[in-house]
Amino acid sequence: MASHATGDGGIPPRDAAQRGLTRIMTLGGAYGIRNYTVKGLRDQKGKRVLCETLPFSIEEAVAAEEAGIDTMKVRFDPKNPDSAAAIRAAAPNTFMAFSVPLLAAATADEAVRLGYDAMAIGADAIMCQWPPRFVAAAAEAGIPIQGHAGLVPRKSTWTGGLRAVGKTLDEAMWVYQEIKALENAGAYAVEVEVIPEALLAEISKRTTLMTSSIGGGSGGDIQFLFAEDILGNNSPPYPRHSKQYRNLYKMKQEMQAERVAGFKEFVDDVQQGRFPAAEHVIKASDSLIGDFLAAVEADG
Repeated sequence: MASHATGDGGIPPRDAAQRGLTRIMTLGGAYGIRNYTVKGLRDQKGKRVLCETLPFSIEEAVAAEEAGIDTMKVRFDPKNPDSAAAIRAAAPNTFMAFSVPLLAAATADEAVRLGYDAMAIGADAIMCQWPPRFVAAAAEAGIPIQGHAGLVPRKSTWTGGLRAVGKTLDEAMWVYQEIKALENAGAYAVEVEVIPEALLAEISKRTTLMTSSIGGGSGGDIQFLFAEDILGNNSPPYPRHSKQYRNLYKMKQEMQAERVAGFKEFVDDVQQGRFPAAEHVIKASDSLIGDFLAAVEADG
């Protein structure tokens, strides 16, 4: 298993220290060099706001690390771990929490096993939607856990659908209590989704957890936005809490139009006899063809 875990990205230890990177050993037993450890992240609480994203491709992970993104989340499919392993390898020096499927663990023991499987291929932490009992078991097993509170999309039937949570006193207290339960269970961080900005700011002051804000305004310790939103990979409408810093969707549409146009021109050239032209073919001497025809006739 450790053979899949990350390396150091080719950075000598002395250079790593000069760049503010830390030499670590993963829970899976592989050496690596990271920009943050769990302790390093927690030391930043109240000092500076960190940036977090979730890349969907190797190219996005490479770009995010090069741009200086502090932490990443990576979707981990236990049935197809190679995708997460490839993204891990593509950004070897960035702290990564592997996001595990909610339905992949039905017991605390299964949660620990799933966490270990992710950590074995280089995860620095696990991002999950587990109840505190599962979180406590994983934390006891040495797995750093980031929980999820506020709007949890897969559990949104309990909070009235895909909408903001925490706009009433009862809901605000519920969000706070959920976060404190994760804290008491041993988590190091919590993703807080689509709650009022001022509420998250007050909760962040009252928990030791690193609060990762997505749709929770500037009140968190970390600002989290999906790579597909940052890069504008998709067409509108966009989530209210997102911002598109690029428009790759338009570029992809333009590239697709160029593909279609290129194929059409190729078809037209073939049909009209313009391709292949003289510059695209290999010329044979007259003597070669004459000798070839004579040989064929003699052979027949």
